[in-house]
Amino acid sequence: QVHMVESGGGLVQAGGSLSLSCAVSGLAFDSYVMGWFRQAPGKVREFVAAISGSGGREISAESVKGRFTASRDNAKNTVSLQMNSLKPEDTAVYYCKVERRGRDYWGQGTQVLVSS
Repeated sequence: QVHMVESGGGLVQAGGSLSLSCAVSGLAFDSYVMGWFRQAPGKVREFVAAISGSGGREISAESVKGRFTASRDNAKNTVSLQMNSLKPEDTAVYYCKVERRGRDYWGQGTQVLVSS
C-alpha cells in the first residue's frame, strides 16, 4: 500500500521561504517520478514541480520557475519542495503525487498561507 504524508506548510509573509517534505512508503521509491501539485481555494489543482527517480532531472511550472525547487533523498524515501520568494498567489494546499501502475497516489496535503 502506497502511503504519502506531507509536512512543512504554514503561514509566511510574502518574500519568505518554506520547505515542504513528503515521506513515501510502499513502493520502490527511487524508481518513480515524484510530483508536487497545489490547489488554491476555488481553483483546479495545478502542477508545480516534478523530479525524476534519480533526482537528476527536475522541472517546474512557469509560475514558480526560479523560486521553487524539488529535490529528493532516496535513502530516506522523501521528496522536498523548497519555496523561496513566496507570493500571496502561492497560497494553496500543496500535495505530493506519484503514479504507479496507472494509478495516482496523493498525500493528504499541507496548507501554505502567504500573507501580503
